[in-house]
Amino acid sequence: MTDLASRIGLTLTTAPSGVVASPLIDTSDLIDIESLLTAEEVKLRDSVRAFVDSTIRPNIAGWYENGVFPLEIVPQMAKLGLLGMHLKGYGCPGRSSVEYGLAALELEAGDSGLRTFVSVQGSLAMSAIHKHGSEEQKNEWLPKMAAGEAIGCFGLTEPNSGSDPSSMTTFARRDGDDWVITGTKRWIGLAAVAQVAVIWAMTDDGVRGFVVPTETAGFAATVIGPKLSMRASIQCEIDLDNVRLPASAMLPKAKGLSGPFSCLNEARYGIIWGVMGAARDSYLTALAYAGERMQFDKPLSGYQLTQQKLVDMALEINKGTLLALHLGRLKDAGTLKPHQISIGKLNNTREAIAICREARTVLGGNGITLDYSPLRHANNLESVRTYEGTDEVHTLIVGNHITGVAAFR
Repeated sequence: MTDLASRIGLTLTTAPSGVVASPLIDTSDLIDIESLLTAEEVKLRDSVRAFVDSTIRPNIAGWYENGVFPLEIVPQMAKLGLLGMHLKGYGCPGRSSVEYGLAALELEAGDSGLRTFVSVQGSLAMSAIHKHGSEEQKNEWLPKMAAGEAIGCFGLTEPNSGSDPSSMTTFARRDGDDWVITGTKRWIGLAAVAQVAVIWAMTDDGVRGFVVPTETAGFAATVIGPKLSMRASIQCEIDLDNVRLPASAMLPKAKGLSGPFSCLNEARYGIIWGVMGAARDSYLTALAYAGERMQFDKPLSGYQLTQQKLVDMALEINKGTLLALHLGRLKDAGTLKPHQISIGKLNNTREAIAICREARTVLGGNGITLDYSPLRHANNLESVRTYEGTDEVHTLIVGNHITGVAAFR
């Protein structure tokens, strides 16, 4: 990881002076949601929370300010069992969907960019290989990815093909026994630091997926920047210039858009939980500040308007976390449906952004600095709200379920 970080100019950066980085006491659970968790789930949650408090909080403002993703923490994430967390076999941790959700919530309380790393690695790249790959592909890549020894990316979105992946122009043609891929992908997380890419391309037989080692000739990833959101994360444009692959590079079990969509639903599920972490951290930051900031001879928390803001935030955090937990139990039971994932992603992301923005108002002018987290979270959530399906896309998915009429076109 050290050589990789050096190659792209990434360093572990400390936070700006004065940043509030100490752990926040969680008083957001007003209805005893914790009583619905098992002892093992609480233990897992607490271990991830401790990692966030010790490693992410003291450094995240600096990482965000300098626009770096800290590759140095990837081995620690692997040691905690966060990579491919919900996958079974091939060296993967095999934890439950609820445990994965709790981990996502705690990670995003630190920063959306760091939760996104776990999502891209596990829910997208690893999930694609685990769901659709051959035994050879699984054995080659999954153990290394679970151990943090290899990083993966997931190439679906294109410069002119976001919400409508069926319009992708990246094409894979047969040339003898080989496949040759040409095209461009954009907004691909981790591509510049990945050792393997799952690339989706149109073929004469529809959309197919390919496992592409990033050292393959013709593969090039360029980091997108500067950004106003997800600064402690890596997003790239990928150019595929006659990338030649053997026939064995194709994911044999994925045919059509159902292949990538099944992986997107895994990532969307993690978002349902994760954004509640960003919301909770923003709420707790505002609550602590309101209790200490004196105006007109009493703390902000003693004013009715401030209490209304805090109550409204807490209500939505509790409702959103309950929704995430319910969907997690459905997922573990094998009964979770796609429209239910869309309900969770649409609702929780929308409410989380509103909470983070409202929390910023409690902080006044201080809230626009990196000394406090809410505006950083709100900026990050602008990206989270867009990727893995916009509000509009998820609205139409739910609308289709309600009415039986597809209104996408």
